[in-house]
Amino acid sequence: MNNDVIITCAVTGSGDTVGKHPAIPITPAQIANAAIEAAKAGAAVAHIHVRDPNTGKASRDVALYREVVARIRDQNTDVVINLTAGMGGDLYLGPDEAPTDFTEHTDLVGGMARLPHVEALLPEICTLDCGSLNFGDGNLVYVATPEMLRIGAKRIQALGVKPELEIFDTGNLWFALQMLQEGLVDSPPLFQLCHGIPWGAPPDIGLMMGMVKMLPDNANWTAFALGRNQMPWVAQSMLLGGNVRVGLEDNLYLEKGVFASNGQLVERAANIVTNLGGRLLSPAEARVKLGLSNKE
Repeated sequence: MNNDVIITCAVTGSGDTVGKHPAIPITPAQIANAAIEAAKAGAAVAHIHVRDPNTGKASRDVALYREVVARIRDQNTDVVINLTAGMGGDLYLGPDEAPTDFTEHTDLVGGMARLPHVEALLPEICTLDCGSLNFGDGNLVYVATPEMLRIGAKRIQALGVKPELEIFDTGNLWFALQMLQEGLVDSPPLFQLCHGIPWGAPPDIGLMMGMVKMLPDNANWTAFALGRNQMPWVAQSMLLGGNVRVGLEDNLYLEKGVFASNGQLVERAANIVTNLGGRLLSPAEARVKLGLSNKE
């Protein structure tokens, strides 16, 4: 059991949630305010995507990331900033008779082209999605090949940023461990076990326990599950020795029919942690635990 728990709040994500919730953060101001709200509720880490302010669609615009980070810092809010580096892996195949006719929604670039905002802003943490995945139904494939990952990991390491190794299935974990063995990831490593994304790892506690057993002894790790499994995963992650993640990226509701805010989700997670006898780590304590070197 982990008694000293880091809460990460994933405040908006890149999914098609605009219109499904009345207050999904879209603009840089909204995203920054959501991160600040989460920090005040007890989150030590804010995981940040940006969106096109006009459409709400996911974006890789460095200027948007820069504005979000600046707005958070202008409020003198101490929170560890974790920027996604997973954008740029979306391959939408064409119809069955012409699969190489990639659709207009495709956003596929190499490993280095997924990192300009990390290069520019040097966050304390950025994500690294550790493998390709059939992402949901239809013809979307998230692409992260071993070559792309090695290139990205090497550059992230050179920048002094801590990669959060995103694990969507057991093969992803296998390859993440290989990168660690090759010296592309510094110790202590940080893993994120992602459950419930179709068609990656299902939200199954037995599978989660098996993945935890594969982790190195010195690893820090967090886990999450989507939707109604979000809060059960808070308890299960803590009990198995990990940290926790909540937020509107992964779940829109406090309960059936009741929309949540990021702050409310963090507060509920904090209550679970403290009711189980744990304590929440501050951002400063989280930096020490995770072995972070960059401070924005």
